[in-house]
Amino acid sequence: METISEKKKGGKSKYLILVILLVLVLFVVAVMFINSKKPDRITLGKLDSPVKGTAFIKTNHILIEQMYDNWLPNDLFWPTVLLDNMPNFQMGQLEVVRYNVRVLRDNLSRMRTTDKLDPSAEGAFTGLANDPYKWWFPSAENKWKMAHENLEFFLRNLSDGKSHFYPRADNLVELLKQYASLMGGVNTRLINAPRDMDKVLTMDEGTKDNVKAPKMVDIDIPWYRIDDNFYYSQGVAYALYESFVAIRIDFIDVLTDKNSVKLIDKILENLRRCYFEPLIVFNGDPGSIFANHSLNLSGMFNDARQKVESLIVALMQG
Repeated sequence: METISEKKKGGKSKYLILVILLVLVLFVVAVMFINSKKPDRITLGKLDSPVKGTAFIKTNHILIEQMYDNWLPNDLFWPTVLLDNMPNFQMGQLEVVRYNVRVLRDNLSRMRTTDKLDPSAEGAFTGLANDPYKWWFPSAENKWKMAHENLEFFLRNLSDGKSHFYPRADNLVELLKQYASLMGGVNTRLINAPRDMDKVLTMDEGTKDNVKAPKMVDIDIPWYRIDDNFYYSQGVAYALYESFVAIRIDFIDVLTDKNSVKLIDKILENLRRCYFEPLIVFNGDPGSIFANHSLNLSGMFNDARQKVESLIVALMQG
């Protein structure tokens, strides 16, 4: 038979276990809550250099810094492994930065496409090409940091005249075409999110006489991934907004010459409206009392995409 002292010890042990479990749960909840906060808007302030390209490079420099400071998609041994919204938001942010740095390397930093690649721009592009889910050998964070350092070198060389940034209309058109392609894919996901399986019109690659024919394909977005898709799209919209703020600064002469300043302001307005935070992401039917957040976001996002297409046309006109 158990003695009274043994019963007391057993009771204390159970009490201690419950306290430890409660503390652990509170710790997990606190860590998840802290890491669920989306990044603030970027404030460039007064730029250190009047050289064109400073705003664009600095904006991407800050976007990369946000990512490597707290990169979540590759977490394995931390409570943030339970998160899915912010990791998807960061993946959308990464996608835009990759587009930006690729166009910087291939177009913006070179007078002609046959010119030698800028080593800092090339280094930044290589760093961002790493697998974003890789935990080590090398980790995603280490490669983002490498890209960050290379953009810092580029920014310094830009001020010293060792690196170049060409804010020409054709370079901006190339960047905007990349954006339009990305935004089209994101919007397709958003408008097809209300159903688990829907069909969308795409172009078949294998047709006779090199003429592409319309083809119906399945876009499968399971119900449990609707919020992931929503936050990925918001990450894209966030990074695009910050990129367009920088573009407006660095390409102001081109935009003014093409009478497109108001158009880019409209794009910024649409992208700014994409930055809302529903308590729960719903995909309600038109007659439902619940909102359809995917379609709400799609409406604002698609308005921005159409204006990007209009801006491309305006820039290509003489």
